[in-house]
Amino acid sequence: MHHPEAMLAAVVALTRDTGRYQLGEFRTMPAGSGDRKSARELVSRVDIESERRLIEGLRQLEPDAGIFGEESGREGDQQRCWVIDPIDGTTNFLSGLDHFSISIALLDGGQPLLGVVYRPASDEVFSAIRGQGLRHNGRTPSLVPSALPLSDALLGTGFPYRSPDQAKAFFGCAEEVLYRCRGIRRLGSAALDLCYLACGYLQGFWETDLQPYDVAAALLLLDEAGQRVSNGDGEPYRMGEDRLLVAGPDRVHTELLPIIARHYLPGTP
Repeated sequence: MHHPEAMLAAVVALTRDTGRYQLGEFRTMPAGSGDRKSARELVSRVDIESERRLIEGLRQLEPDAGIFGEESGREGDQQRCWVIDPIDGTTNFLSGLDHFSISIALLDGGQPLLGVVYRPASDEVFSAIRGQGLRHNGRTPSLVPSALPLSDALLGTGFPYRSPDQAKAFFGCAEEVLYRCRGIRRLGSAALDLCYLACGYLQGFWETDLQPYDVAAALLLLDEAGQRVSNGDGEPYRMGEDRLLVAGPDRVHTELLPIIARHYLPGTP
């Protein structure tokens, strides 16, 4: 990667520009109004135009890299590619809730080298270059202590609305976890959840069936923050392959994993 700092600055500028466009379209339709078709068309139009702008800018930065976008799918070299989620939190966007983000990662051989997650509503930038640490608005955030117990942790998660087969496991797990931690939050943008976890604003996380464009950038941030990220078996999380993602600092992860395994993995003691 040539001049990673310059590339990071260019990606941040690109996300800010796209975020300004998104905010110009935000809350232009009253929440719950119109029919489903018009609502879908609004969010689809903003998603597609945002991704178009991002791809156009990213191709100028790294012309030979392929693209893996939520809207446009895969094209070009997938060994070295940009992974893009133009709006993570589209339901929030459509409903007039300002908790949504843009996620961009540059992957090489499946490993993220650079990651940016941008929250347009608050102009917050979460970013990392591999090996150079995590940054929140250009500064190193206060990281969560690895010895924090689950009982003191605020956890993030997401409802399995795309995965009805996981509903029973999720709600059983959430009921048990709720009374063993400080609280559970379901905010609606997995990319931001994982950034908050990396920075220490959340102290644990689990969710099923996340897509690579949801997590590619945030996984680098978690790695740079020294947090543990695994599947339900406690093995390193394989993006695009594992259904379950469990993440947190050491002690929270260690205490959370067996609870999750008990609910999600049949036959687990």
